[in-house]
Amino acid sequence: MPAGTQEKDLAEIDLIRLAAALWRRGWVILLTMLLCGAAAFSCAAFLMTPLYQSSALMYVNNGSISVGDAYVSLADLNASKTLVDSYIVIMKTRLTLNEVIERADLDYTYEELCEMVSADAVNATEIFRITVTGPDPAETERIANTIVDVLPDKISEIMEGSSARAVDYAVVPDRRSSPSVLKYTAAGLLAGLILSCGIIVLRELFDDQIREDEYLAQAYGLPVLANIPDLLSSRERAGYGGCDAYYGAGKE
Repeated sequence: MPAGTQEKDLAEIDLIRLAAALWRRGWVILLTMLLCGAAAFSCAAFLMTPLYQSSALMYVNNGSISVGDAYVSLADLNASKTLVDSYIVIMKTRLTLNEVIERADLDYTYEELCEMVSADAVNATEIFRITVTGPDPAETERIANTIVDVLPDKISEIMEGSSARAVDYAVVPDRRSSPSVLKYTAAGLLAGLILSCGIIVLRELFDDQIREDEYLAQAYGLPVLANIPDLLSSRERAGYGGCDAYYGAGKE
């Protein structure tokens, strides 16, 4: 038999062996998946603090553009879009957020509130979204709307000819944004599957016991001269093994 064909047959036998080992220990895989999934579900549902998000929308207003102006150039629109980044920087300054803390009567420090607040442009338009993430849904709504009230005055004080207007105020969220119980449970099930299959495969790969005579011929090229059939069941071997051994020893 050519060497390439022999290696191919050995690879097929190894894959069949691994598949059979996974099938025999399917209950172990299922049990591990259930345990890991239950642990991940319990962690997400009971141990981790649920967080809520509340968002408000604001519009960037460029002073060079009037509402009734029929000739609005592309440069003016691009200028309004670039102002979004400047407005976000102003929003996260200590001057702005400290006033938000004072107006909303919050117990957070500036650093803590800065971590809770984020903003980004909506589809590369002149509108940007202010998002507040926190453990209290009503508090996140109050903080977002307070920022909407405070930010226009801060912008007009710093940047002449520019301002921001509220497009949509925040509302109290009715569901938490994180952690996702479904995602955590699915990740736990997947982790249990990978862990159990990995351990079973490694045990099979490092198992050097020879259980079939064909393996000797294919792997090492050793001829099998004879086989000793297993005529007794496990119960019979347990019951008569001692007597047979004693009889053989006495006979010798």
